[in-house]
Amino acid sequence: MLLPTNVARADCFDDAAAYHGVNPTILRAIAWQESHNKADAIHVNSNGSTDYGVMQINSVHLAELAKYGVHRQTLLQPCQNVYVAAWHLRRMVSKYGNNWKAVGAYHSEQMLERDAYALSIKRIVAAWSDIPLAASDRHGAAGQKLNVKP
Repeated sequence: MLLPTNVARADCFDDAAAYHGVNPTILRAIAWQESHNKADAIHVNSNGSTDYGVMQINSVHLAELAKYGVHRQTLLQPCQNVYVAAWHLRRMVSKYGNNWKAVGAYHSEQMLERDAYALSIKRIVAAWSDIPLAASDRHGAAGQKLNVKP
């Protein structure tokens, strides 16, 4: 199940992160990177796919999401969008491990795009946390206090 049936709390990032076992700070950084926290963001990509909502969930996932009752309109609901993003990040953590590779794979599993995206997220988290980027590079996501898991 992707979404809990009773979502009424104000902070969807914390709730979604706890529900899917990922780091809420990472989710917030992804939201900033993807849409600057714009809940109604829609972006049509050059490949014809479309990104929806605050977390810019790509339309390539719609067929799989439909199995869980999640449709295009669902992705325009901010809290549901964050839950879907947490689900997607959890899938990447399960595949790649609790590390920056998984964070980058949220955006793309192609190595160059994945690594560039991970660095962007790392920089956002470092700026918010006053963690020197060099220190976060040495330890990776799993070794620092703001790892991918909560």
